[in-house]
Amino acid sequence: MRFRYLAALVAAVLPLISCGGLTDPSQNKTDTFTGTITPVSLGGTGQDSKPFNVGNGGEYTVTVTSMTPNFNNYFEVILSLGCGGGVVQQNALAIVGGQALSGPVYQTGAYCVTIIDAYNAMTVAENYTITVSHP
Repeated sequence: MRFRYLAALVAAVLPLISCGGLTDPSQNKTDTFTGTITPVSLGGTGQDSKPFNVGNGGEYTVTVTSMTPNFNNYFEVILSLGCGGGVVQQNALAIVGGQALSGPVYQTGAYCVTIIDAYNAMTVAENYTITVSHP
């Protein structure tokens, strides 16, 4: 019985060792993305996505650092595996300047961060800047 638990533990840890282990958050890469969210009411999709790649396990954070013109309402931020893939984490109450998402990364590869005007609160096209810190 103990052998099964040991085998499961080894199977879970082995990929981390083979990929170089976990990255210390102080060694993370920071990607800065800019884009525009055009509200549905103005003929847009009400969202925008940015793809990026994660090369190691560790921790990530996502922050929307600015929106122009100034936007003082809630919006949604989603982290997914690839654009259109499974949701890793989402926050439907994100605000400009606040940390929107954070957590561990266990799987390397393609990820995508999406900002959505989930409450149809945007009345004009919003230009945004977002930072993603990841291993």
